[in-house]
Amino acid sequence: MPSPVPARPSPRRVALASAVGATIEWYDFFLYGTAAGLVFDKLFFNGLDGPAAQFAAFGTFAVGFLARPVGGFLFGHFGDRVGRKKMLLLTLVIMGVGTAAIGLLPSYDTIGVWAPVLLVVLRVLQGIGVGGEYGGAVLLAVEYAPPERRGFFGSFAHIGVPGGLVLASGAFWLAGLLPDEAFLGWGWRACFLASVVLLAVGAYIRLQVMETPAFARVQERREVSRVPLGDLLRAQPKRLLLGMGTRYIEGFTFNFFSVYLLAYVVTNLELPKSLALGGVMAGAALGVVLVPLTGALSDRVGRKPVYRVGAWLALVVAFPAAALVQSENPVAVFVVFVLGLGVLYGTVYGPLAAFWSELFDTRYRYTALSTLYQMSGVVASGFTPLIAAWLVARNDGSLWLVAGYNVLVAAVSLVSARFLPETRGRDLDESVHEERARHAETVAA
Repeated sequence: MPSPVPARPSPRRVALASAVGATIEWYDFFLYGTAAGLVFDKLFFNGLDGPAAQFAAFGTFAVGFLARPVGGFLFGHFGDRVGRKKMLLLTLVIMGVGTAAIGLLPSYDTIGVWAPVLLVVLRVLQGIGVGGEYGGAVLLAVEYAPPERRGFFGSFAHIGVPGGLVLASGAFWLAGLLPDEAFLGWGWRACFLASVVLLAVGAYIRLQVMETPAFARVQERREVSRVPLGDLLRAQPKRLLLGMGTRYIEGFTFNFFSVYLLAYVVTNLELPKSLALGGVMAGAALGVVLVPLTGALSDRVGRKPVYRVGAWLALVVAFPAAALVQSENPVAVFVVFVLGLGVLYGTVYGPLAAFWSELFDTRYRYTALSTLYQMSGVVASGFTPLIAAWLVARNDGSLWLVAGYNVLVAAVSLVSARFLPETRGRDLDESVHEERARHAETVAA
């Protein structure tokens, strides 16, 4: 008797699996950002003086973003060649192992210069893992979703970003309750070692999910791309570049508020660490709620209108937010964290999973999303704390130049969105049909 065909999981179950797995991987990645702002300058770069140590710590944070395109190209290629599910399991293992190893790494006082060297190596490993994870997590949710709810279900993969930040900042908030000596001695390490437990949970959940229907159709038609990146660059280079532009304000907003501003409030303003971490947690928790709500709203009114509201808000509040932070009023600072990571980020990020996925053909969609997200992320995300630190240093500790940079970033993203098509309701196989029609017209001519 033939073996029974396993029942295809529901879109809701797949979206949940995507959200949980992405949250775990982003927890691993964001732990490093939090530690870079609070710990690494003291333990791994303590041979340098104050600002130089902080700058070096943020430099290693940026290294992870430089490694992410490598993971994006590698796992995007094989994700489009052999499937989404296998790559997602592999990236989860890479992230978990790299993060746990950071928790075991001796400090500069113990092994000298090898401490920062090994820290950079492990950060590169993290970058490769999360670089390959993003495209697969999004497509797992989007390619299972019904067309009329693609914005909502696709946004579950994006819950992983604020969700991972909630877990990471929450873990550090708990560790921060320890005396400073215990926190710097072992408290921060416990946050990284917890990744081993989360790795087991995430792997179990992702093993329960089948390959996506959209990629299965490509396999059935024997249309799997031999060189996905080459096909992408030949067929849709303009959409790729404009998509990178829409990523700019998303990456800046998240990494400015969650990484640089966290360090600025604690180090420059000398406000309590618990205040800054509490603000990050509250803002990210609001983002967890708003991301699926704005994703669902994009199913009703379109991807671009929702995205543009968020980008315009980020532009308008840039200078008022800087003024509130520089007032050094604890309530005002807390409100800025919630505004940035909750309202601004939640509105911009919610519709982007479906929007970006619907821009590209299934045969190279994993490669397209990975390339778009990771290549643009080097500047949009990875260099944001470094750029902010440099601008603040040039402006005598003020945030006004950073606010100006914020306005410029938002303007670039709004112009990029202007020249992209609205994608709500688009057939995920539509570009295949369009290419075939153009080919037929060329042959007939």
